[in-house]
Amino acid sequence: MNQPLARTLGMRTILTLVFAFLYIPIAVLVALSFNEGGLPTAWSGFSLKWYVSLAHNSAILSAALNTLIVAVVSTAIATLLGTLLAIGVEMRRQYGRGIEALIFAPMIIPDIVLAIALLSFFSMLNLTMGLHTIILAHVVFNLAFVCSVVRARLKSFDWSIVEASADLGASAVTTFRRVTLPVILPAVIAGALLAFTLSVDEFIIAFFTSGAGRASTTLPMQIYSMIRFGITPEINALATIVMAVSITALTLSQRLNRGIIGQ
Repeated sequence: MNQPLARTLGMRTILTLVFAFLYIPIAVLVALSFNEGGLPTAWSGFSLKWYVSLAHNSAILSAALNTLIVAVVSTAIATLLGTLLAIGVEMRRQYGRGIEALIFAPMIIPDIVLAIALLSFFSMLNLTMGLHTIILAHVVFNLAFVCSVVRARLKSFDWSIVEASADLGASAVTTFRRVTLPVILPAVIAGALLAFTLSVDEFIIAFFTSGAGRASTTLPMQIYSMIRFGITPEINALATIVMAVSITALTLSQRLNRGIIGQ
């Protein structure tokens, strides 16, 4: 065997092992969610009964509704603020990179640190914990991700068309609505999808800022409470659904991002 062929086979073997390490546990989880017997050690036939069981579990349905409310509201707020922030930062970037570092800090701060900081802040304000505090907390870290995605599009934005619109007598709002927004819209949608995905999956910050009681329990928190008594087939089915939603949103976001970078 010649040396280039041996090198190629070696690289493919390593790549296969890496992908196997990454995705075999996920494939096992998905397969077990369709296992009729529900045992992790024996396959007894294909069934959807664990998914049907989920549909009749009031605790899971309530947690799913809470997750949807938090994800939709926090995504809407973060998308609006993140887009405006990205435009403002890009127009004033001559004022240095210090502001950028402050904006993107929530992306690199460990979740546990951000969760403790938000909990302390809400406690200092004597704010009653609930879904509203989870939404505010998710806006904090989602805002940085939306801003980052929109700024990627603004890097290649031709600001002369904004000046031309102003020269023709259009107001700032009209220019934004009819000139700027249509150009950056794919980036705004990509940022919103990314924020939605992060919000659906997020556990630590929601756990710290949800307060007492089950009224503000989200899906990741519900999974955590169920898994303490052992992994049931229902948990596998629930995790599969959450993963499918996340992958779908993330795929759409990546496709839009690819289009933005290609422009």
